[in-house]
Amino acid sequence: MASPLAQFDIKNIGPEINIAGIDASFTNSGFMMVATVAVVSIFLIMGMGKRSLVPGRWQSMAELCYSFVADMVRDNVGKEGAKYFPIIFTLFMFILFGNFLGLLPYSFTFTSHIAVTFTLAMAVFIGVTLIGIARHGMHFFTFFVPGGVPKVMLPLLVPIEIISYLSRPVSLSIRLFANMTAGHTMMKVFAGFIIPLGFIGGWAPFAIDVALTGFEFLVAFLQAYVFAVLTCIYLNDSIHLH
Repeated sequence: MASPLAQFDIKNIGPEINIAGIDASFTNSGFMMVATVAVVSIFLIMGMGKRSLVPGRWQSMAELCYSFVADMVRDNVGKEGAKYFPIIFTLFMFILFGNFLGLLPYSFTFTSHIAVTFTLAMAVFIGVTLIGIARHGMHFFTFFVPGGVPKVMLPLLVPIEIISYLSRPVSLSIRLFANMTAGHTMMKVFAGFIIPLGFIGGWAPFAIDVALTGFEFLVAFLQAYVFAVLTCIYLNDSIHLH
């Protein structure tokens, strides 16, 4: 029986490309990222290509995604967050569809790799930090000084605040990576028992796998939502500080 972790192996697709000693070959992970961008683009183009007063199914789904993220940004960031809506919408749709496509048989879930999720998290972390510095200048660093705290406590609390802030990309990336990896691994483990247990005994792991598949669709949505809403919260901190 193949290892449940074999599904996460990154494999080259096409010729091997080496640039300055770095393997830049096109992989199954890169292919799924390109496929995700293509599917999201097609979904939105089909949904908004023929806008009508009475929306059809595609338009309704596209508008639902748009309004869902718009409400998320407005509730967590306020009016100042409207200019940052495109990047948050892009993040949400990219992670959501990447998670969904990874549930297809023989596909690849690129969000199950810490290298991918950490890159996304670092992009968010660096972006919101630069926004905060650009808006507030040196005053941004008062974010690490809790208000109303006695000065004698600051040598202890300021390092804690800095460590907490620097840990954001770590927690953001591990949350997405760990949930997607754990769910897919469990599905693979139970699927591996279906055939060996035969026609009679195989029904139990099959039923569990079906239930896990439905649960994984929920997790796929929740993880995209959590990543996007935490991005909004971090952005709100950079814009409004305390």
